[in-house]
Amino acid sequence: MPLVRNQSLKLNLISTMGVVSIGMGLWDTILGRRRHTASIAVPYTPYTQMFDREVGAKDLDGAIGPLSHAAKLALEEAWVHFETGLAGWKTRTQIAALDRTAVIRSHVPVNILEDCCFSLLIDQSGSMRGQNMLLAAAAADCIQDFVRNLGCTVEVLGFTTTTWKGGLSRRKWFRHGRAPTPGRLCDLLHIIYMDANSPGKGTGSWAFRPMLRPDLPKENVDGEAVQWATDRLKRLKQNRKFLIIISDGAPVDDSTLMENDLDYLSRHLRSVVGEIEAKGEIRLSAIGIGHDVTSYYSDGLVVHSPDELGSALIGKVADLVISAADPG
Repeated sequence: MPLVRNQSLKLNLISTMGVVSIGMGLWDTILGRRRHTASIAVPYTPYTQMFDREVGAKDLDGAIGPLSHAAKLALEEAWVHFETGLAGWKTRTQIAALDRTAVIRSHVPVNILEDCCFSLLIDQSGSMRGQNMLLAAAAADCIQDFVRNLGCTVEVLGFTTTTWKGGLSRRKWFRHGRAPTPGRLCDLLHIIYMDANSPGKGTGSWAFRPMLRPDLPKENVDGEAVQWATDRLKRLKQNRKFLIIISDGAPVDDSTLMENDLDYLSRHLRSVVGEIEAKGEIRLSAIGIGHDVTSYYSDGLVVHSPDELGSALIGKVADLVISAADPG
């Protein structure tokens, strides 16, 4: 079943095989049976959380199944490129990190650095497949090294769904009568690549190898992912807490949007972000890859190529750390 995205005035039908544009007429046909609900802003709620999963990256087989032979070959090819094909990019990013480290250490006392905690939350939707995901993984590796070398705490998280088409949640909804406007109707998958409480530097780059699995990217329910990441940050002892989100598009889950209104997931993300920003306990920032994230986040920036992601992340972390030392 294809993934349908609503973006500006153009609607794209996205499948794992490519992108095909569709017109408003087909969209009307697909959604005609529940058009009467489109203008009603129903409260956000998951239809069920029974099938949602939170797993460490090394345990992904248990959540989405083992890799096929072809997928193993694709993962190995991506990993070789990650390890050897990005040498120039990694060198440039590491030089930028070294320059920023010197500036930060001259401005920020050690006790403040040790009181900072960063969480990097990565959108792992289908549109992130390929170069976007490869460079997001490489940027995550560089940023965790940069942040740890400063003496700060860091964790790296990802979010997607376990399956397409709503998974077990949608099947349950079908069995129980297909009530209208059921709420979020998919099986969430939240992934821990690097835990803030893990000692030392862990396994370094190897921790991000599972991020390159070709069977991983699917749908993206951003609002609940941001809630999950902030809940994890709240449990940490540090007082200065930062969440940086990397995304390349609006929240999308076909199963949910076909049974609710088209703004259902985006509206929830704005609500979640607004509440967190109003409380001020956790500083939210977002980087959009070819996508304007400022419609959701007050502190957002856009990179027009995934190649720019590493330097953008380094700069954002540096700015946040320095602002922590001088909040005025």
